[in-house]
Amino acid sequence: MPKGIYGRAALILLLPIVVLQVVVSVVFIQRHFEDVTQQMTDSLLLELRHLTEEVEAAPDAEAALQSVAGLAAALRLELTLPAEEMHGFRRAFYDVSGATVIAELRRGLDGVEAVDLSESSRRVLLQVTTRHGPLGISFDRRRVSASNPHQFLVLMGFVGVVMALVAFIYLRNQLRPITRLAAAAEAFGRGRIEPYKPAGAVEVRSAGHAFLDMRARIERQTAQRTMLLSGVSHDLRTPLTRMKLGLSLAEADGADVEDLGRDVAEMEAMLDGFLAFVRSEAGEAAERVNAVELAEQVAEKARRAGGKVEVERRGEGEEEIAVRALSVERALTNLLSNARRYGQTAKLSVDLGERMVRFTVEDDGPGIPEARREEAVKAFTRLDAARNQDAGGGVGLGLAIALDVARSHGGTLRLGDSEALGGLKAELVLAR
Repeated sequence: MPKGIYGRAALILLLPIVVLQVVVSVVFIQRHFEDVTQQMTDSLLLELRHLTEEVEAAPDAEAALQSVAGLAAALRLELTLPAEEMHGFRRAFYDVSGATVIAELRRGLDGVEAVDLSESSRRVLLQVTTRHGPLGISFDRRRVSASNPHQFLVLMGFVGVVMALVAFIYLRNQLRPITRLAAAAEAFGRGRIEPYKPAGAVEVRSAGHAFLDMRARIERQTAQRTMLLSGVSHDLRTPLTRMKLGLSLAEADGADVEDLGRDVAEMEAMLDGFLAFVRSEAGEAAERVNAVELAEQVAEKARRAGGKVEVERRGEGEEEIAVRALSVERALTNLLSNARRYGQTAKLSVDLGERMVRFTVEDDGPGIPEARREEAVKAFTRLDAARNQDAGGGVGLGLAIALDVARSHGGTLRLGDSEALGGLKAELVLAR
């Protein structure tokens, strides 16, 4: 079955028409046209039997021709006696009525030796054995079968094709609003807002309005959550700044002050993570960027931060892809940051396919157990037992941000084991 709606609609439209054409053609040829040919041939056989009886009754061939000359002229038959010998029964492969004509002549007339329908489409050549030698009889083909029987089939086929084209054009106009709705929904799933106006049948319009209402509700909900997180993070920075200032001016020294300073630094890192999560949800226009160059930029920033990052290009697909560049860069930065935090070496690969682009980040760290990988991509989740907590801080938003970025581009985030480095392998898959 075709996968697309146009292909399936065309199949639903054309299959009944083709079946109807075939059935009508077979019924017409086997029942109507074949019966008519039998009736016409039977009528001619009466004349041929009478003619051959007159020839058999004559004393010789010359007398036979003289005795039936007037009768043959009246019946519009051409006689030859003796005639050149013919062999076999011949007809064109497309001559559907020829088989019936030959069968009826052999059945209804004694002594039929040969019938030739292939030499001329307008004449029938018949040879009958008599006691005076082979008798050749030639007559008009229209006397035994209907003329131009294919005209009905051609006309039926032509009308069927025309009506199928008209119906397909109408059907395409009805399916176009459905494809536009599907395109708008797919674009929204990838984080792009494309203009869409409901059109088409009543049911399609209802689905279109429901989609617009749903999109508006999701946008409002996303905007409210973004504003909430952004407001809370921004408001908490003021008392946090005062706390840092108070600690810097404090005269007392000791473990308590150092612990309090670490708590403040951790709170600041948490707020930075919240703001990064908010920025990943904020609206950003998609633009065409070079995927390999984007990976090189992220890797260069990681190198400047002191990490060892290797970049590899794979695949033969086009390097340019339409994405929200800042969001993808932020996601790759988070993945590389995790790789550097829990390992010594990181590797960033770009796999260019026809329908997707896959960024793969691998490290030589302890990795994440398979049973906890689904939990690892949830927001505010820290797998301290799997990844060394002493290696660095975090609020558990790095993988969650990467997953949101991937989903907003019609892709996903997959976690696995790195075969090359032995640590964690994170695949950020983006649809083209």
